[in-house]
This record gives sequence, C-alpha cells and structure tokens, in this order.
Amino acid sequence: MFVNLSRIVKYGFQNFLRNGWLSTATIAVMILALFVLQGLILFNVLAKTALTAVQNKIDISVYFKNNTTEDQILQLKKNLESLSEVKKVEYISADQALAEFQARHQDNSTVSQAIEELGVNPLLASLDIKAKDPKQYAAIAAYLNNESLQPLIEKVSYAQNQEMIDRLINIIDTAQRGGIILTIIVALIAVLVAFNTIRLAIYTNRETIGVMRLVGASNNLIRGPYIMEGILYGLLAGIVSFVLIVPLAFYTSPYIAKFIPEMNLQNYFAGNFLKLLGYQIIFGIILGTVSSFIAVRRYLRV
Repeated sequence: MFVNLSRIVKYGFQNFLRNGWLSTATIAVMILALFVLQGLILFNVLAKTALTAVQNKIDISVYFKNNTTEDQILQLKKNLESLSEVKKVEYISADQALAEFQARHQDNSTVSQAIEELGVNPLLASLDIKAKDPKQYAAIAAYLNNESLQPLIEKVSYAQNQEMIDRLINIIDTAQRGGIILTIIVALIAVLVAFNTIRLAIYTNRETIGVMRLVGASNNLIRGPYIMEGILYGLLAGIVSFVLIVPLAFYTSPYIAKFIPEMNLQNYFAGNFLKLLGYQIIFGIILGTVSSFIAVRRYLRV
C-alpha cells in the first residue's frame, strides 16, 4: 500500500509539472475563486461587527410625563427586563438627563444661558431599552404602546431607529447573497478549468495508460495520479490566494477602521491566521479533488 501511494504521489507530481502552462492557468482560476470566497468570509465578519456596533448605539427611548413617579418608572423597568426580547434597560432621571445635557454643551454659552433662564428642568425622565436582536424592537414598541401605559408615557422613540436598523440588515443580507452567488459562479468556473486540464492530461497520457493496463496496474494506481494532480492544484491555489489577501487586508485595515472603529482587520488576521489559511487550503483541495474525480470518472474507463 505504501509503495502504491508513493507511486501515486510521484506520478501526480510528474503530471503536474509536465502540464506547466495548463497547471498555471488552472491554479490562477482557482486562486480567483478562493480569493472571492475569502473575501466573503471577511465581509461576513465585517458585517456582523458593523451590525453589533449599530445595535449597541441604537435603542428605544421611553420618555415619561412629569407627573409619573419614580416608583412607577422603576416598576415598568422591571417589567421590561422580564421580557425575553430585552437585553438591557437603563433608567435616566430628569436630573441626570439635565446634567448630561449640560456636560455635552458646556462650551455653548447660549444653551447654558437658556437653561438658566427657564428656571426649571425641561427634560423628562426616560428608559433606554436595548433589544437582543434588532428585529425584536417592534415587539418591544408594541408592548410600550399598551393603553394601560399611556397615562405614564409622553413619547416613545422607535420608528426612526428601527428604519435605520432595517436598512442596515437589508444591505448586509443583499451583499451576502450576492457574495455567495459570485463565489458559486467562480468556483464552478474553477472546477470546469481543472476538469478540462485533467481531461487533457488523460488524453495526452492515453498510450502510457494503455501500457499500464497491459502490465496489470491496478485501477487505483492509474486513477490516483490524476486525483493527486487536482489536490496539488487546490493546495497551491489555497496557499497563494491567502498570501495575496493578507497584504491587501493589512493595507485596507486603517480605511475599514474609519467606517467601523470596532473592527481591527490586522488583529483579526493575526488572531485567526491558521484558521483562515486552513479554510483556503481545505476549500482549494475540495475544488481540485472534485473536478479531478469527475474527469477521471468520465474519461478514464478503468
């Protein structure tokens, strides 16, 4: 078994080197397919990070009427925290809201003067509510619109925030579907190119294959080198595509950080280096093996 395996590997390397230009073209197309696949993986990471960042910044704010007591507000806070859709509820008193407002506008003398002239606190107590999933804000808003709560609540800020979240989700979903479709198309092209390369190799070596049959070579020994050739295509394509995408990721990392401060692409690559390289190599070998297997089954009658 070991002798046969060593011969399969040896003949596979020979076929690979013998078809130099065809091998190069096949690897180039497979690199493109794997490059798109890696781009899709990175896009999913960026999309999830962006969505999480937006979720952390967007919430529902419930403003209460002046005659609503603190005990009533805290009771509603407790009720909200018991909902399965709610991740976090923060109570902001009217005095705390005023203090935060004055801190934000401390350099604006006009605002400070206007607050002093009013003589009373114009801000309302509120609850800031964060959902576990952006799609659950509608259920939380429906709970707050209950008629029994209307005597307590002055205003609920929901529609504007939810519209922003829905747009972001739609953009991400559309881009992900487009990326998946593009990856499938390029992968099919890579399989077809590798398939034709193996088919040509089989045709070129048809006399050698005939001799091997006459001397009693096993079917596995005849088929094996072509499967090995496909594995080599995928292995090299996976390594090269990863080598190409690493400097591109490091170069674009500062620009991505401007739009998504929470995402450091350099740190992500450093922390997931082996995993990302493994993905590329595994997907590359799968592409090469599948295309070689199909070609061998169809054109190598042994």
